[in-house]
Amino acid sequence: MRADGNDKQSFSDRVRGALLKSEAAQATSGAAPQSLDALMHESKYATDKERLIGLIAAPFAAAIGFLITSALISHDPAAPSRLHVSVSLYHEVLIALLVLSVAMEVTAWFRKRLYLGIALALFGLTVFNLHYWGFGVPFLLFGAWMLVRAYRLQRSAKEATSTESGDLDRPGDADARWNYELALRQRKGGPAHRGQ
Repeated sequence: MRADGNDKQSFSDRVRGALLKSEAAQATSGAAPQSLDALMHESKYATDKERLIGLIAAPFAAAIGFLITSALISHDPAAPSRLHVSVSLYHEVLIALLVLSVAMEVTAWFRKRLYLGIALALFGLTVFNLHYWGFGVPFLLFGAWMLVRAYRLQRSAKEATSTESGDLDRPGDADARWNYELALRQRKGGPAHRGQ
């Protein structure tokens, strides 16, 4: 910011600049373009940070599963109440939470980012639906972060393979679009050929 204060940005511009990377910032970030093999490896396997998140989150998820089910069982109203839930249902929820925590541990161990993100998000959603939002939200956030990261890395790897092979324009796109437009015209009773 300059001393005279003429270049003050609005609040929304400052938040956008803090949270989002602009295309200009990405282009000038100084990161050298990765080779295709490095990009494919990065898109396929989780980084050390993501693996550590999964390896730490899995035992916490198991402990949270035990805490939540024991709290639900102890606070369950008596049988004549319409709010009563069978204890066996709570045990099934515990089994589902433990299976998801084991899935987190295994996918983190083998560095599978996409499946780790799915397991984290499902665990968070399950706990969130049991009305323990404080325990569910962090798992949802980490799961969503890993899923978005997996999507972006797979997209960049796919773009790199298409540019390396020279297949920038897929030949079937124009034909598929034309077939769709032709079907719409035939339904409306319009002309069926390209010239009109």
